[in-house]
Amino acid sequence: MNTPQLEVADVFREHGDEYLRTYGATAAQRQVLRAVQNCRTAVLGGHVEACDRCGHQQIAYNSCRNRHCPKCQGPATARWLQARAAELLPVGYFHLVFTLPSVLGPLALQNPRVVYDLLLQAAAQTLSAVAATPKHLGAEIGFLAVLHTWGQNLMHHSHVHCVIPAGGLAPNGVQWVHCRKGFFLPVRVLSRVFRGKFVSGLKQAFVRGDLRFHGELAELTQTGAFEGLLNQSVRHDWVVYAKRPFGGPQQVLKYLARYTHRVAISNRRLISFAEGKVTFRWKDYAHADRVRLMTLSAIEFIRRFLLHVLPKGFVKIRHYGFMANRFRRAKLELCRRLLQRPDLAAAEHDPVGELRETRDGDKVPRRCPHCGEVN
Repeated sequence: MNTPQLEVADVFREHGDEYLRTYGATAAQRQVLRAVQNCRTAVLGGHVEACDRCGHQQIAYNSCRNRHCPKCQGPATARWLQARAAELLPVGYFHLVFTLPSVLGPLALQNPRVVYDLLLQAAAQTLSAVAATPKHLGAEIGFLAVLHTWGQNLMHHSHVHCVIPAGGLAPNGVQWVHCRKGFFLPVRVLSRVFRGKFVSGLKQAFVRGDLRFHGELAELTQTGAFEGLLNQSVRHDWVVYAKRPFGGPQQVLKYLARYTHRVAISNRRLISFAEGKVTFRWKDYAHADRVRLMTLSAIEFIRRFLLHVLPKGFVKIRHYGFMANRFRRAKLELCRRLLQRPDLAAAEHDPVGELRETRDGDKVPRRCPHCGEVN
């Protein structure tokens, strides 16, 4: 007999109330706790699934559809990827990561909407400004940015992943500007511009009174203390990391399927849950990506998970440059004409197909358990 798969929901059900008594929670965190606990249980009701080939029927419990739930990302990813497939260009793609210094982490946790929004904006403005400089690329670029707030050990680690076509539109709009092979933009320049734009934006937020400080950060209400924190943050270069470029659109879609709708930890990384302790796998990037095991108390595990609950309505996946929502279609058509590939369409990219989600939000063919046919 197969052992039931361990889930984050199991930890929440057994120790969620204890966590709330110990730490309390925001309204958004309480909502996530309830949603993950109740996802695909009788609490949310159910529905009948029927095979359109053989007529076999089965009862399935409803999903919570919360974006922080490890089990609910499959359908959301599938729908999103179908839309993105038609937008890819026949060029290589680059992947850059902008990371917020750890010294600003506590500030982000107390002001997530302001700080995360600024992080995304600063990364986007940096890429657009440096790419537009003639000595670097001299073109308008378009890209997608995704906010992540966690590291593999579930600790707070705010960073933005950016996926960018290799080149851009010339200022006159009559040609496509190709970047050098294997090289997009200098990361040292990106790092310094990113630091400057973020710090400037944070200062403006402080002056406007948009930031709130409490607990150990209460002293930051004083201008001198706040400036001291900013001075501490700029003593080092901010990390902008350029990963190995993608080979083309198909590889980009595979990457996006893994990253865009990811949550802090997936069920498949859980190893054991017993006697109030949770053990899970994590990748130690500081030591050659070595896979290690970490054991936390259930309360600490829940605390770390809930650190990554985003404010209600916060958009964590954004498009910029010629991929911005308001003129994306027209500019992508122009890019394809300039690249002499006007026929590139979603039909060339079918990474999704007919999908259903598994217990961990993975995507597999929707196959009838009775007749085996794909519906």
